[in-house]
Amino acid sequence: MTDDEKTTQTEATTTASGAPGSGTPGKGTAPAKKPEPADDLVTTHHTLHTPQGDLSYSATTGRIVLREEVLKEEKYDGRKPKAEVSITYYTLDDADVTRRPVTFAFNGGPGSSSVWLHLGVLGPRRVDSGDVGNLTAPPYGLIDNPETLLRVSDLVFIDPVSTGFSRATEGEQAKPFHGFTGDVESVGEIIRLWTSRNDRWMSPKFLIGESYGGTRGAALAEYLQQRFGMFLNGVMLVAPALNLEALFDGEHSNLPHPLFLPLYAATAHYHGLLGERELNDVVAEARDWTETYSSVLARGARVPDDERAAAVAKIASLTGLSEDYVDRANLRLEHTRVYAELLRARRLVTGRLDTRFTGPADNYIHEQMPYDPFMTATPGPYTAALHHYLRGELKYEHDAIYEVLSRQVHPWSYKEFEGQAVDVADKLATAMILNPHLQVHIAMGRYDGGVPVEAIEYSLDQMAIPASYRERIETRVYPAGHMMYIHPESRLAQSADLADFVRRASNRD
Repeated sequence: MTDDEKTTQTEATTTASGAPGSGTPGKGTAPAKKPEPADDLVTTHHTLHTPQGDLSYSATTGRIVLREEVLKEEKYDGRKPKAEVSITYYTLDDADVTRRPVTFAFNGGPGSSSVWLHLGVLGPRRVDSGDVGNLTAPPYGLIDNPETLLRVSDLVFIDPVSTGFSRATEGEQAKPFHGFTGDVESVGEIIRLWTSRNDRWMSPKFLIGESYGGTRGAALAEYLQQRFGMFLNGVMLVAPALNLEALFDGEHSNLPHPLFLPLYAATAHYHGLLGERELNDVVAEARDWTETYSSVLARGARVPDDERAAAVAKIASLTGLSEDYVDRANLRLEHTRVYAELLRARRLVTGRLDTRFTGPADNYIHEQMPYDPFMTATPGPYTAALHHYLRGELKYEHDAIYEVLSRQVHPWSYKEFEGQAVDVADKLATAMILNPHLQVHIAMGRYDGGVPVEAIEYSLDQMAIPASYRERIETRVYPAGHMMYIHPESRLAQSADLADFVRRASNRD
């Protein structure tokens, strides 16, 4: 925190309904009723210095109780607490709520808290983590973020149930929240509740979600409209997983392989495997060849030997892999195997979520990558910064483990998609059709080896919307990975792009 940052604390104390009465139960006395959980929000006040001027804002963090309407024997039985959800939100002081935008933010996983977007790019404070080749050493750092989206929008960061400090209430199961529909409904209810309590129904409203948060965000855009009549101004999706069939090697599915080829080419170029060629030329060549690649894969055994041999050579020349490897893989390159193979001769594995990253392995005969070097480099700085920030600066104290990345949500339920691919592009399309003012911003990383640029573009191309509606979808590609804001230049560009999008889509000029 800067020396001249003024911080005060006010605790929002909520009296639990149903608190026990005084006295000690004795013989013939009913036991005291256990109090219901209550919100435990804490508010502090801050000033951030930016080149455009000072931002005086309030920061509120803690947990709010998520309640569910209950019917017993077809009779209304009240709103029962089901979960306590951790949130952090920032509001500009003395702003006109009918003109001031608000953005609801979340990450993905499933099982991820919102710390990445919060302290990586959007919030008024950000982690000092460094980037590939120049990582910050422990104990890391937390610094001001003058490029924060708070310049143009209030911010609400949501940790879905079982992430962050969010938990099912005592005696309740968390499992109903660990699936596509339960997750969308619970996060949607938090958005509705916050909007109502803070009188923000007349504010321009936005969502921003990263990775599976993009899956959630696309579904929420439709759900908020259909369930609550809440029409958004814009949806910002960062490396969104819109169609899982395009991302994972499925039995007898040839879809991912051509979509990953430009990513493999970019990765090979980054690691110096393609000579002196320009990155844009390599990527363009790979993109141009994807239709031929798809045709070769689709014909399978019917492909003539000479054509197959030519395809093997082409793939090898673009990816930096040997022709022998491509041939033995039957032209089908599963991504976690590629990241183990690409730099095997250097005794390195590449990252998945950011293929610029590399790391050593315990041995060099792994068929698949033994770990993701990117995911060993990033959690430490974010976790340390988050814990200091909540207690030291936002004055919220809680002894539970803050689940940065929780495994407790798995297996994640996709029962709604039984027998079909998990694909939410149609939900985003429906939201755009029902709301002709909805704007969409898509951010992608050229070195994102989990959700490649071309896989996202494929999903957008399949949306059944009128051609004119596509003018409301804008895309940006940054020279980094899944969390493109790790890369300093990309972070600055992305911060400017997001702020510009919110300004244009707010309809308040």
